[in-house]
Amino acid sequence: MFHFFKYNWQVRDEWFDLLQTLSQEQLHQSRTGGVGSIAFTLFHVIVVEHNWISGLGQKALSGAEFKDYQGIAELRQLSQTFRKDIEEFISNWHPEMAQKRLASKLKQEEESFSYPEILAHVIAHEIHHIGQLSIWARELGLKPVSANFIRRGIL
Repeated sequence: MFHFFKYNWQVRDEWFDLLQTLSQEQLHQSRTGGVGSIAFTLFHVIVVEHNWISGLGQKALSGAEFKDYQGIAELRQLSQTFRKDIEEFISNWHPEMAQKRLASKLKQEEESFSYPEILAHVIAHEIHHIGQLSIWARELGLKPVSANFIRRGIL
């Protein structure tokens, strides 16, 4: 499953490269679908990934606020900083962790999820939002980043 984190990070970095040419107005324009704007979608993906993995590693949540990450350069830096924490957690994975569960309060109810279920959710969450970025990129006349796993040299 961890190769999909590498895939998501590669694709995310390619999105940063593509989107760095957009104006602040284009990055923050309210759009149909998704969580609102290109910039906030990227922030959302980065923070959700970090917070779920921080929960698994019993570390503090990020506390990052969108107002502090308005441009692609700032979002890229946030992604790189958080990625280090996630890589540390992943590199320390051992099979017994698959039996662990994390309690979480979502939608006013406390639930618990297995660690593998959370990892799969985090991976799918980003893929979902990257699909939204692809639609918005086409609306802006940009060729979206390839979603292909093949030819990325990950496996």
